Amino acid sequence: MARPREFDEDAVLDATVQCFWRFGYEGTSVKDLTEKTGLTAASLYNAYGDKRGLFRAALDRYAGESVGNRIRRCEALAPLQAITAFFDDILRRSLNDRQHKGCMLVNSALEVAPHDPEFQKIIAGALARVESFFHECITAGQADGTITQSLPADVLARHLLGVLMGVRVLARVRPEKALLQGVIAPALALLGRADGAASQPLTGSDHPAERH
Repeated sequence: MARPREFDEDAVLDATVQCFWRFGYEGTSVKDLTEKTGLTAASLYNAYGDKRGLFRAALDRYAGESVGNRIRRCEALAPLQAITAFFDDILRRSLNDRQHKGCMLVNSALEVAPHDPEFQKIIAGALARVESFFHECITAGQADGTITQSLPADVLARHLLGVLMGVRVLARVRPEKALLQGVIAPALALLGRADGAASQPLTGSDHPAERH
């Protein structure tokens, strides 16, 4: 029978996310993790196995808390408004990202996924959830007439996913509002959004750490 963990697992995972998110997988040392979490290396490894196990847990935490929460908040809106709110939130968070951390999933897709099949699968699964959200919104919008039917839903969903990843990378080196809006606006216009109406702002936080 496994022993219960004698620490606040949510707090430890949030701290672990912050380390890997800021420094990347290769750039994060055991010392960084112990200092950030307040646990010894032995305690961390007893709980998660090794650095790979910690990174795997951090990816799962980030995907569930950051990506998952944003999608759940947007799903309550009308189809086109949901997509618009999603990108409005991405824009806001990108511009408020003072450490230029970007998106942990996108960063990891560039750093570790190309040569690590296990992490590639985890990251691909999380990104597929975003693409699925776009696809569901587009399908519903095409059905109610608010989104163009000039292109299939799967094509538009993949396009939005590509725009999202591009914005997240670009924001790390050029976090300029006009530039990022200029990338997002044509993608929204392609869906049929021509009135420029503002969406309802999302409430809550992507991730507990972003409240600070």
